[in-house]
Amino acid sequence: MRVRDWQDILSDVTDSDADPDGWRAVAGDRARGLGEDFYLGHPSMGVYHLKTYAKNPFEVKGAGARVARRVDDELDPLFPDHDDGGRFAVRQGVADEDEAETKARRLEEVLKVHADAPTSPSDLFDDVMDVVESPAFGPIEYDSHGRPDELDNLSETFEEAEELLNAELDDLIEDDDVGKGFQ
Repeated sequence: MRVRDWQDILSDVTDSDADPDGWRAVAGDRARGLGEDFYLGHPSMGVYHLKTYAKNPFEVKGAGARVARRVDDELDPLFPDHDDGGRFAVRQGVADEDEAETKARRLEEVLKVHADAPTSPSDLFDDVMDVVESPAFGPIEYDSHGRPDELDNLSETFEEAEELLNAELDDLIEDDDVGKGFQ
């Protein structure tokens, strides 16, 4: 297992040839200390674990690693099903103004179609992700004020990675003097 910057892990995800809507995620607060835990899984790409924190409102830092080469029968139940409520997406910015205008027109058409036809929120989400060409999206189990049980189960499953990434994130936090507060 190789620990890398969290942005490098997301680059692996966005650059992969994996089916974009095959991703699933679990996220919440770290078990101890400042920041968040995020597990991202795909059947053909494996499982990635990221730990991040907000250095300030404009800068997020963190570390991550690939912790499994595939989502097997043991890991599959720890990730949400496609029918579960929450959704996440990873997206890339547009290259230029022309591309932005093209995507905006396509998005407007998708919204018109969904406004006129009885469709599900999940169908709308999937169609919007297709328009913005998201390289990764899917269901997420997320708790913004705590930790979902699945997050604790994943942390126990990948205990060695948990310890290593916690140490790496704690070093980043200490180097940035984030835990000191304002005086």
